[in-house]
Amino acid sequence: MKKVFCIGELLIDFVAENQGNDLSKAKEFTKKAGGAPANVACAISKLAGKSVFIGCVGDDPFGAFLLNILDNVNVDISQAQQSETFTTLAFVSIDAAGERDFVFSRGADRELKYDSSLKKEFNGNMVHFGAATALLGGNLEDAYGRYFFDALTQNSFISFDPNYREDLWKNKEKKFIKKCMSFIQKSHLCKFSLEEAQLLSGKTDLKEACDVLHEIGAETIVVTLGGEGTLLSTKNYRKTIPSIAVTPVDTTGAGDAFIGCLLQQIAAQSNWETILKEENRLTEMVAMANKAGAVTTTNFGAIEALPYQNQLVS
Repeated sequence: MKKVFCIGELLIDFVAENQGNDLSKAKEFTKKAGGAPANVACAISKLAGKSVFIGCVGDDPFGAFLLNILDNVNVDISQAQQSETFTTLAFVSIDAAGERDFVFSRGADRELKYDSSLKKEFNGNMVHFGAATALLGGNLEDAYGRYFFDALTQNSFISFDPNYREDLWKNKEKKFIKKCMSFIQKSHLCKFSLEEAQLLSGKTDLKEACDVLHEIGAETIVVTLGGEGTLLSTKNYRKTIPSIAVTPVDTTGAGDAFIGCLLQQIAAQSNWETILKEENRLTEMVAMANKAGAVTTTNFGAIEALPYQNQLVS
């Protein structure tokens, strides 16, 4: 079983209670653990995989709470850092369909410092670049880029999920697109939402979008489509793999559950290069990942809602 290193933010989600999707009307919030790379690390670990979280939280009660959450689901937090800067916060509202609205208050996640000793740890393992905040500058972006170079030189399997957040990139979309290009070009697996695939390719038609992203360099693409399933696309084949029918209450973490489950399955294989070329096997893996994402939407909170293996085999 290969290790999967997940790099980026771990933060507090303050989830608005007893209201629709307008944060200005929210009066009560519930504290939850969040952050896309941390969610992915937890998804992998809860499915009996081996994940390592690389990120920074504040040296404060919120940071301690977050690290404890990851430790409780057996994520390796030995590479997590703590900073005097306060832990990053996100305020989240959820509408009747389970869709989210975000407002971020950035803090310690941006303070992650590069650690050159991890380079040898990447060798032959997997590295997931899925941070929503990693391309916004500061120490985190510097570390993110250097870890990306390390992964390229250490024969690592590289996964990329841009995790575009409109609140973070409003009026700076072109800058976001430019910063994503090298990751798309060099990653073995790219996971996009429909919005991200359209934004990064400049195409509204999904097939045309995938064609452009493959031309940039993406080897294997998965585009999550909510209840419709996931489009799996390689340079040789393309198909939409259906999901299971559920009644969603909170879509937070569904995409992270999907990619975490997919990475965990790939990590369990002896040769990932072969797996990415086996259409039937990869289709089965995506179908299982769809199920993980769907199950996650049936409960509140990202990490708490992530499924264990027994929830996917029934």
